[in-house]
Amino acid sequence: MTGKFPESLHFVGIGGIGMSGLAQLARSLGWRVTGSDRALDKPENAQIFQALRAQGIELFPQDGSRFAAPDLPGGLVYSTAIEADNPDFKAAGDLPRFHRSAALSAEVAALHCRHTVAVTGTCGKTSVSAWLAEALFQAGKDPGVLAGGLVNAFRKSDAAGNFRPSGGEYFVLEADESDKSLLNYGADSALILNIGTDHYPKEELARVFGAFLNNIREFAVIELEAYHEIIAQCALPGRVKLLLFTGEPDGPDTVDGHPLYHLENYGVAGGAAYARIRGTGRDIRLPGPGRHQALNALALYAELKELGLGTEEALTALEKFHGVWRSLDPAGTSLKGVRFFDDYAHNVEKIISCLNAGRELAGRRLILLFQPHGFAPLGFMREELFQALEKNLHGNDIFGLLPVYYAGGTSSFKPQSSEVAADWKQRGRRDYRYLADRAAAAELVRSEAGNGDVVLVMGARDNSLSAWAVELAKQSDAGE
Repeated sequence: MTGKFPESLHFVGIGGIGMSGLAQLARSLGWRVTGSDRALDKPENAQIFQALRAQGIELFPQDGSRFAAPDLPGGLVYSTAIEADNPDFKAAGDLPRFHRSAALSAEVAALHCRHTVAVTGTCGKTSVSAWLAEALFQAGKDPGVLAGGLVNAFRKSDAAGNFRPSGGEYFVLEADESDKSLLNYGADSALILNIGTDHYPKEELARVFGAFLNNIREFAVIELEAYHEIIAQCALPGRVKLLLFTGEPDGPDTVDGHPLYHLENYGVAGGAAYARIRGTGRDIRLPGPGRHQALNALALYAELKELGLGTEEALTALEKFHGVWRSLDPAGTSLKGVRFFDDYAHNVEKIISCLNAGRELAGRRLILLFQPHGFAPLGFMREELFQALEKNLHGNDIFGLLPVYYAGGTSSFKPQSSEVAADWKQRGRRDYRYLADRAAAAELVRSEAGNGDVVLVMGARDNSLSAWAVELAKQSDAGE
């Protein structure tokens, strides 16, 4: 666009994690902000809407009613999920429309922070964005953050936790590769955590990340395998300093002239998970189990060191992370000794990371209850998830597939979870179940879960999953 970005905005679908954070950022800049959402009255979204209202953001039903008022906004902000026939679009007439990435670019430019950090990758970007922001906070840097999850340390009655204004030099933002919108803005540094298959084939995603590096002004921290996949697809800008990291304990200190950070060790002892980064001389306590936590800490250590923190300062800050809402959150323990956890896992890599972390907690077996967050994502990952589950599930584990979560809008409604579960059951060696509703899932847990089992509730977009996991733990004792 040309000219000044409007400082009066209406956010269509403001209840989403990404959009609500973006709206809070705009409001913190002193801009006038309103928003609408089709799920405005759902109780599971109350914490976000309460925080938005507390910050002076007026909310409307998503029926076009915002545009009946005389004080129209300067433009509408929308995400890729918003359909062309949305009632707000129709009612707004010729008012300018801006994709959320354009709004993000304008808002970050208005921050005037010395250093912005963009965190991206197929998995882990929400946790790492939150962890980096809290580590900088613990180090006294007073950072801002815009994350795709609710950061526990920053949650208050007037702050949902997915946004925190910057009071210092640093601002951390989660860069979304799912619709390639990260190509519309830049940052001073970047973390590229991994390349997997969530929305695109690996080769295409490697090209996206390679193009994104052209938007980075200073340096980037990249996982070693992702680095090799990127350079196989495109040339990298020579002006950007690269720092690489790997989960392998042995090997050289550099690759292609770039510094290489190594994970020396990962383990669990006394119910706590630990990692050691090569060359630091000590273990650090991780926020939870799972080797992915150790790799995240490794990437963050490289970033913090490059930002100027000392070794001990960085390690100490990393040990003080309080986590993100719905990141292997304990949801209860039944009288039978079954432990319940809730997690945002929704793609192949995240589901397997969650499974492996749960394995470290389980004394007997795992029962996984997965609600896919969309028909297209389920179809895209269907075969790869099946192959990964065949490899990682044990013989007595159960994988339950719930109906696909439908948030509204245009959809093919294919594939159905029932069809996928039947296909997996016919071809696979593991125990796959289709669960027609949450009552069926509760009955499965009630009848089959026993002492030492771990139940993992997984899925994205549907905020009611967290409360359901807690209720499931209570329901499992019915009749005991």
